[in-house]
Amino acid sequence: VPMYGLLISFQDWTPGMPFMDFTGQTKWVGLKHFSTFVHDPYFWRLIKNTLVLSAMNLGIAFWIPIIFSLLINEVRLVKFKKFAQTASYMPYFISSVVVAGMALSFLSSDGIINKFIMMMGGEPFLLNMKPQYFPIVYTVINIWRNFGWGSILYLSSMASIDPTLYEAASLDGANTWQRFRYITWPQLRPTTFFVTIILTINCFKVYDIVYMLAGGSNGILNKSAIVLVYHIYEEAFRNWDLGYASAVAMVLFLLVLAVTLIQFRGEKKYAN
Repeated sequence: VPMYGLLISFQDWTPGMPFMDFTGQTKWVGLKHFSTFVHDPYFWRLIKNTLVLSAMNLGIAFWIPIIFSLLINEVRLVKFKKFAQTASYMPYFISSVVVAGMALSFLSSDGIINKFIMMMGGEPFLLNMKPQYFPIVYTVINIWRNFGWGSILYLSSMASIDPTLYEAASLDGANTWQRFRYITWPQLRPTTFFVTIILTINCFKVYDIVYMLAGGSNGILNKSAIVLVYHIYEEAFRNWDLGYASAVAMVLFLLVLAVTLIQFRGEKKYAN
């Protein structure tokens, strides 16, 4: 019921028009917008870029918080432990615009990365203007911003594990890897599943940082940077084709729903 606004996907809708009425004001067009999107020359590029960026973020960002939380959990210096935790999740509270601005500054011709390249005897180049490097640049920025926040969930789960389990395993001769495999990892499974679902949904919502990194490239990065949410924004708020944008949003919703259902199915099989 709260998603009744998706009705405009089947209409030529403009602001001020009712979503549904019986006076003839509503202009129903059926599956016109969906057909237009499927036959759009950018259709497969949009799907591919969205899936590639999402897969890279999910595949790498899934492990970084777990590894980091395991390392932090082994630290015995309380002050250093608190400092490392605070420093890791502070980027999460920084605005996406600021994060993207910092990234553009680092990647600029006189940025810290190019200065390092010149120190090593190389030639400077604009990394953020190379379409083939854009997925890597975006993934690194996104992981840096979010991995600290994800590690908090794993650290809280580790804190709830009964320490006597580790003591018993040590007495039985279990090494560090065996303790992780048979005690820590099974105890983290519920948290891991929750984080994976949230991470998957967030990966498909890529927009803000992508827009900031690619928005000023005059189309140079469109080959690798244009994604579904970016396309939705352009069509809705620049071209004012709200019906078409809503149809693309529904396609994105169905894509996320399908991936999430696959994850739930896989979790059930894994649990059994």
